[in-house]
Amino acid sequence: MRIESVQDDQRQVWVLTARGHQEAKQLLEPKGIRVSVLRKEKYHPVTGALLGGSYDDHAAAVTSTAAELHRAGIGHRLSWQTEVAHRLGNGFVQRADLVMRAPDSGVPVLLMEVDRRSEDAHDLVHKLRRYWQWGRLLAPDADKRTVDLARSRPDAIEHIDHEKRLWRRVYPPTGREGLVPVAFVFADTTEAKVSNTVAVLEEAGRHYWAPRRYDTYHRGITARDYGQAVPVLVTTLEQLQEHGADAAVWRRLGREGEQTLTAALDNPDGHVLYRRQAARADAAEKQRRDAEREARRPVCTRCGAKYTDERWEETSMRRRRWEAGDLSVCAACHADDVAREQASAEAAAQPEPDLDDGPEPGGLRGMFRRRA
Repeated sequence: MRIESVQDDQRQVWVLTARGHQEAKQLLEPKGIRVSVLRKEKYHPVTGALLGGSYDDHAAAVTSTAAELHRAGIGHRLSWQTEVAHRLGNGFVQRADLVMRAPDSGVPVLLMEVDRRSEDAHDLVHKLRRYWQWGRLLAPDADKRTVDLARSRPDAIEHIDHEKRLWRRVYPPTGREGLVPVAFVFADTTEAKVSNTVAVLEEAGRHYWAPRRYDTYHRGITARDYGQAVPVLVTTLEQLQEHGADAAVWRRLGREGEQTLTAALDNPDGHVLYRRQAARADAAEKQRRDAEREARRPVCTRCGAKYTDERWEETSMRRRRWEAGDLSVCAACHADDVAREQASAEAAAQPEPDLDDGPEPGGLRGMFRRRA
């Protein structure tokens, strides 16, 4: 290593030498950890001053951000990568200042942009738009049917599962709704500038971070659909250093106040709430339909009892009416009618006794009966 520069607060910026860079590549790249390009020493030909000093300030802020997260127990030493490229469909490459992977801390992936207010607020909105666009790209191995669907109309990608998108080939699932979360960390600036920048980012970038209403016929659903949104967090390096990265120093765009990192990433008003509200709405709708059906249930004109489901079906279905008898009576009264009809039929079917075949009274009297 070599010391490249010393900051105003006496922090030193260390970089790899050519030998250290080569050894780092041999150690880290087999583990899938990309090593940035070698920082060569370049000096002004006249003054002899080291060139690229402004980059050192930004690099120090990025390194300090990672250090504060690690100091709070979020991620280990190999949880971070810097200057990670995200290539868009038009060939533009959006590089994240810092990418953190800390699944043990409840943050499988977090893209971080460290801004020392060297960029205009609308430039940050453009960065957010590019991350949103990158999250909507299809994976290279997508099948033809999925590709054709994505090309059919601009919003068709929203109906394609995230597992078929490019970002799921690069990063693990976030465990939450939406695209890969992005955090903007502001450093070496004033509170007023941060507030103004966040206000612009929140308003102009609403299309990219804001959840939507669920497309449902249920009424009274307050849950929001985060499925196509980029979760965006904001904080400052000064807050991380003063309170710790595990404290309530993260603000989620669209929310009031600050939360812990995992609480800010969670969606308490998202899909979990929607399932509960939809289940309650389904139960209420079923109860309402059952009450309306009971109100329509026929009543027997003879005894006043309500029809059973079977009797109601029997009297209302055309193919069963032929055997239903009197449609205005319930099953019990219909059974009585059937019983009476059967008794009458049985009585009518009994043969009348033949008087000529019976014995004559008086014994021998029949022997002298006169022939007709």
